Amino acid sequence: MPSVNPPDGRNPARVPKHWKPSRRGFLQALGAVGAASATPWLAGCSSDAAQLVTFYQSKPEAVPHFRDLAAQFTASQSEYRILHDLSTNLSASFVRSNPPDLGMLNYNLEMARFMERGALSDLSDLPEAATIRPDIVELSHAYPQYGDRVSVLPYSAMAAGVIYNKRIFEANNVEVPTTWDALIEVCETLKANGVLPFFGTFVDPWTIMQGWWDYPIGGMVDVTEFYRAMNEAGADVTPESEVSFSSVMLEPTRKMIELTKYTNPDAASRGYGDGNTAFGNDGAAMILQGPWAFSEFAKVNPDQDLGTFPLPATDSADDLKVRVNIDLSLWVPEKSDAKEGARAFLQYLMRPEIQDPYNAAFMGFGTTIDAPAPTDPRITELTPFYDSGAFYMGASQFIPNTIPAANYIQSIALGAAPEPLLAQLDRDWARLAFRA
Repeated sequence: MPSVNPPDGRNPARVPKHWKPSRRGFLQALGAVGAASATPWLAGCSSDAAQLVTFYQSKPEAVPHFRDLAAQFTASQSEYRILHDLSTNLSASFVRSNPPDLGMLNYNLEMARFMERGALSDLSDLPEAATIRPDIVELSHAYPQYGDRVSVLPYSAMAAGVIYNKRIFEANNVEVPTTWDALIEVCETLKANGVLPFFGTFVDPWTIMQGWWDYPIGGMVDVTEFYRAMNEAGADVTPESEVSFSSVMLEPTRKMIELTKYTNPDAASRGYGDGNTAFGNDGAAMILQGPWAFSEFAKVNPDQDLGTFPLPATDSADDLKVRVNIDLSLWVPEKSDAKEGARAFLQYLMRPEIQDPYNAAFMGFGTTIDAPAPTDPRITELTPFYDSGAFYMGASQFIPNTIPAANYIQSIALGAAPEPLLAQLDRDWARLAFRA
């Protein structure tokens, strides 16, 4: 990627009045845009007096969508100019007190640490804060908060479960299972008929964590309460503790192990891309992925008839839940140089006529009280669970990246005994809490 310092230094007329040379992300974004196309590096055209607002949003498949919205907003008024920043190093920018003015990205543990430390400003005075569904607010509180501050506004939620091939189910006379025993029966029927029940992609640890581990845990454990207890115990956690990975997560992990018996024999050498190709070619009846994979299946076979159901982990249909993560959230740092402009663009993005089409296009679920339900038949089976609040955040999303949990769970999926590795996970948790 070419370096630019300053932007187009040979033509001073193109250097904006409020250019901030200290913002590394700004320079990187400019270089990326310059290398990729001949489009203007600022969204839209406006007066040099307009305030520059850096907007950090890096979800790859959504970049063109939000780039266009940034341009539309910039062109619609004369007070603010939106720079769509693609590659800021968030940790470095916060440390240097020079973060982007508005952020929109996945709401995860690494991002939430900025919130916990009070680095994100309070958005509770915005009318949009009152439009968020209470159960989504509660989900966002699964991570530690900064007092009573409303630090993030959830923008889009992704619901994930077992993706299945409806035609294969129909051809083998099996129905969507709602209990654990029924799921095993479906697998046995498919296997007896020469159909691979699940396609496993165990060479990529994240695919194991996202589905194979998270789904059984979410169906059996109150994930939020578990991690609240773990955070409270901190350095005192041991494998023998009443609340620990060893004591609480062992049974769901054993469910994961049982399901791995119904995968392809070469699952240990297959990755995410392999799974998408195989499933797109009707190579298995089910796959544990989220809606982001549908576009990959469609590249192989756009005529598949697919659906999604929550993985049943118990023998009671009343326990059915879906894995939900806040896919995108909006936030404004305390150290933003352009809070007014950032808040104005935030409010623009949260207009129903802007927010709802995004979720429809990217198979997300709305986070606001009046958001319309999804209409894509590949995910509509999850709507009743989402609407009733029968969902959980994936257990894997609460473990700091400094703990190699994904490697432990991958080893278990590949045949290692779960007890020693879950015990090691407990010790890692306590050690990290002690250092913190």
